[in-house]
Amino acid sequence: MKRIVLPLISSLFLISSWSFAQNDIDALRYSSTTFGGTARYMSMGGAFGSLGADFSSLSTNPAGIGLFTKSELTITPSFYIGSTKSTYNGIDAKDVQYNFNLSNAGFVLSSPTSSGTSVFKRFQFGFGVNRINNFNDRQLMEGYNSMNSITDTYVDFANGISYIDLEDDPNGNYAFDLSPAWYAYMIDTIAGSGGYEYYPAVPAGSNLYQRLEKNTWGSMNEMVLSFGTSVSDRLYLGATLGFPYIRYFEELSYTEIDKDGSIDDFSELRQYNKLTTTGSGFNFKFGMILKATDWLRLGGSVHTPTWYDNMSDSWYSEYSTQFDNGDSYFKRSPIGNYNYRLETPWRAMGSASLLFFRSWIISTEYEYIDYTSAKLRSPGYSFYDENRDIQNKYRPTHNFRLGTELRVDAMYYRLGAAYYMSPYNNDINNAERFYLTGGLGVRDKNFFLDIAYAHSMSNYNYYMYSSPNVVPEPVDNKSFTDNIVLTLGFRM
Repeated sequence: MKRIVLPLISSLFLISSWSFAQNDIDALRYSSTTFGGTARYMSMGGAFGSLGADFSSLSTNPAGIGLFTKSELTITPSFYIGSTKSTYNGIDAKDVQYNFNLSNAGFVLSSPTSSGTSVFKRFQFGFGVNRINNFNDRQLMEGYNSMNSITDTYVDFANGISYIDLEDDPNGNYAFDLSPAWYAYMIDTIAGSGGYEYYPAVPAGSNLYQRLEKNTWGSMNEMVLSFGTSVSDRLYLGATLGFPYIRYFEELSYTEIDKDGSIDDFSELRQYNKLTTTGSGFNFKFGMILKATDWLRLGGSVHTPTWYDNMSDSWYSEYSTQFDNGDSYFKRSPIGNYNYRLETPWRAMGSASLLFFRSWIISTEYEYIDYTSAKLRSPGYSFYDENRDIQNKYRPTHNFRLGTELRVDAMYYRLGAAYYMSPYNNDINNAERFYLTGGLGVRDKNFFLDIAYAHSMSNYNYYMYSSPNVVPEPVDNKSFTDNIVLTLGFRM
């Protein structure tokens, strides 16, 4: 395959800005949390805001630490299964990923006050880690498309840009997409355009087989440092200093294939992207629980934003093509690195629980999050467009959790459910999540063992690629997760 315009050898050094990978999707990903931690907490759908005396509550309503009457140590290993069923232009695909992890580990020290007449009956201190999000997922999406190709998006973005800029811009605006697409012959210049207009390697109307494999892994965990107290055994107060940290890894492998040999002078193209994100931050949480009566408890908590001051992204891409005449091309981008800051939304939670005959609990919890208030920041870049996208694409959400526990002698039987509203505005996408949970537990004075199972379901659209004038049919993804957790606890 020959270029219509010969490359121009130039000694000019072009100064250009970095190509940013950070966007509204990243802000949403790291602003979202799910209930995780101990088996008891998860088996009741995370509805623990007014119950307390469970280590997971230190990450939701820290007043829960005030109900610990004994010191306690917990550890929670977990087995996670994530699966996605995809449908693209009538073709179904499925993939699964497995993960072993530590959902929780921590201890609480509870000490009575020295004065028996004090209204402050106890003071508590807690330290440990709770898992607040799991990024392990594997997706396979594939099907035929005769409407457009990913090469059409490159043409859409490249038109009006000189091919000389694509070639002589190894570390700037086009280094991670248009430049490697050009060198891999996914696009070429139109004769007589002066090198400013392009055509795609895949002609319009071609019957392409498209496949996208997406693999993500990593997690968000929060180290907590909590303090609490009991006021006359009626009012419980608590505060948590949280230190969440992020490890996120993403691999995207996209392929277009001429399976039936109907496309002239084209065989296959492949694009591979790798992204690594790390970061850590801090937040504050404040909460209270009130024993309104012997059978009614009320709880409330407020979470400040998490200020991630050292977010770091590293990424690169690889582009390759094969043509019918035997020509093949490959281009790898440089490795991009960028440091930035992220501010997540405020959160507010309210909860209530009913206790019957000291053996049966029904608990509910409501959570409010305004995802439009998330902010990306950097000293060297305003993120104005990205923050405007956050405001336009997302909305405030209302999440609900419900749980129940029945005690029969030393055995505990638990069920729960949760609903997380879709954060997308104007039905851009539907990403609401449903959870069904259950579990068992056995407890004595100094030891307890809990096991939980949590199943989640969500449905969302995924677009393999897009540009202002090119949008393929969406992939309908149905995502399921299954989490089995076991908590060992010791009281002292």
